[in-house]
Amino acid sequence: MKRWKLLPLLFICLAVRLPALTAFSAAELRAPPSPARLAEIERAAAPAGWHDLAPPLRAAAFRAYEMGSNFAGDWFLISRWAEIFAMTNGEFLPQWAAAIKAAHVDHPSMSIDYPADQHPLADEASPALQAWLLGHPDFSAQFFSLLSPCDLLPKSLAILSDLQARYPNKFPVYASLALAIAVVYDVAPPPNWPHAQVEASVLPRQLPTPANAFAFWVHADETHQTLQPLSLLSVAELKFVVDAAAPAPELVWAENNISTPLENFDHLYGMVRYRVDRVQQEQYVWPESSYDLPTILDKGGICVDQAYFSSEVGKAKGVPTLLFAGAGRDGWHAWFGYLDQDRHWQLDAGRYANQQLVTGFALDPQTWGLISDHELKFLSEGFRLLPSWRQACMNADFAAAYLSLGQPAAAARAARAAVNYESRHLDAWETLLAAQTRLGAGPMDIENMLREMKFAFRNYPDIEAAIIHRIAKSLRARGQASAADFEERQFVHKVEPVRSDLGIDHDAEVMRQSMEHDLPGGQWGTYGALLKADGKDGGVEFFDRIVLPFVEHLEHEGHAKQAAVAAMQAKQVMNIEPNSQLEGDMQALQARLGN
Repeated sequence: MKRWKLLPLLFICLAVRLPALTAFSAAELRAPPSPARLAEIERAAAPAGWHDLAPPLRAAAFRAYEMGSNFAGDWFLISRWAEIFAMTNGEFLPQWAAAIKAAHVDHPSMSIDYPADQHPLADEASPALQAWLLGHPDFSAQFFSLLSPCDLLPKSLAILSDLQARYPNKFPVYASLALAIAVVYDVAPPPNWPHAQVEASVLPRQLPTPANAFAFWVHADETHQTLQPLSLLSVAELKFVVDAAAPAPELVWAENNISTPLENFDHLYGMVRYRVDRVQQEQYVWPESSYDLPTILDKGGICVDQAYFSSEVGKAKGVPTLLFAGAGRDGWHAWFGYLDQDRHWQLDAGRYANQQLVTGFALDPQTWGLISDHELKFLSEGFRLLPSWRQACMNADFAAAYLSLGQPAAAARAARAAVNYESRHLDAWETLLAAQTRLGAGPMDIENMLREMKFAFRNYPDIEAAIIHRIAKSLRARGQASAADFEERQFVHKVEPVRSDLGIDHDAEVMRQSMEHDLPGGQWGTYGALLKADGKDGGVEFFDRIVLPFVEHLEHEGHAKQAAVAAMQAKQVMNIEPNSQLEGDMQALQARLGN
């Protein structure tokens, strides 16, 4: 998901210096903000609020950047806090609600109908928290690099304020843990979290209070119950600790009863006995009256229960974990990932227990949306922990701000600096493309830049696929249909051995377009070609995304017999293992069509 860039509030006042603030000298802007300056800013904000402070602070940050100051980023962070504190609920909440709906992460357990009044967000952050935030640029950099349009900022700031007030001595040491709780606990989790194969009556799906969660993990860390040092983990890692679905007594049970070392953490998956009988009886929903961790270990379960048990035990021990689910060749499967002893993400624990070629998804507890494949790989590579990433973020932030001011040339220079520091900064590339477009770059120039971007993300197939689509769209708009087809075919050929799902993404779009625009004969031709090319080893995902939509389309058009023929053709072409989920799905479809 694209990270949110808060934009200036009143740029028309950039040249205005309030009497409450002394002038920013060049020497001052070449150094980090001093305690005396920060105190002056806080005093100026105290009586009248932050609204009139944001523009001059932003102007100072721009001046520092254009001077080449090594601390321009620190000045920019202060201006961003000023903008947040100045923003009112009436300004923030409509933007937030629109972002929630645009990202499709609204759900029945979440309320997006909050009263939008004119109270500034500063009211949710105590003066002590405001002062602490201004004086800790490392924390602020983490905050803004993590910030999403789907974060309910008034609630997150209130959580941070409460944790700082309750635990003044622990908060500075565990500030990243506090922030992880603040961005995860700002809204309720969805009803299908952490997975949908257990009833709400036995898994309530409720997060603890922020204060109880903070106290639990701090105590676990201080008493050496954690396998990862929580005070050294980043917010991006810690949010996969604090999203535990199991209540505290079960987490304590895991601390006291599971002794698997981190170097063998994947063994947790196999501790839960696999229940073949449940699969044979197609009993995919948990059948017992309790879903606590001891019961799962005692009764055994299917893959999703093994993955849940493993990931919750990990969180109890301070290990960031993810629960994955995905489509394989013969059915759906679940496994888990964890941060290992070398602080590298291992994302395949239990992945090949039943079958190979599984492509999975996991939930991001910050937004409760799906984590993209590239985000998972970014996590595992850890480059966002390096100083070069912070430099890239700082330049990308200035680039976005310049673009919002209508200065595309300056935006392009800053964005280019960002991708030079770290070529995997996706937002910086998007800003660079937007700036070049505003500067009058033609389609071929944009295509060349997209190819440069494609090279930067050549190891991230989901990003590369989107870039290829943009290149192909531009080529077709210029009448280069053959070149566009070649770009897409070349990419599918490249990723097909390891990412057949991206090939199916392409197939699904081709089938959709054909059903919408082609005559019946053309639709059958498309379906037959896709079956021949990718149906044999396409597995359950090909069935779900190509076969089923075409069969249901024919049914909807009133062609029941042709729908049955389409299903039979798929059955004849596809490799279907006996007693697999795919076989069951195919049999159920044919039975329904027969009826």
